[in-house]
Amino acid sequence: MTTVDVCYRYATPPREAEMQAIGALHEVYGIRKVLFDEKARTVTVEYDATRFADDTVANLLRRAGLDVTERIRLV
Repeated sequence: MTTVDVCYRYATPPREAEMQAIGALHEVYGIRKVLFDEKARTVTVEYDATRFADDTVANLLRRAGLDVTERIRLV
């Protein structure tokens, strides 16, 4: 397993329905952690890179209803 963190900026703060759907991402095999920074409007996802690419993670967030706008480079 190769764990990787990817961070995305979002435009609209998630409502309760979106947060529930994002919470369900923990049930997706390979998603390890989802962290929000409401002030910066970013979400960081720790995932298994042997199972997903970062664009797949972005698509999972979008399907959950999060308005992902851009990927933020982590240093």
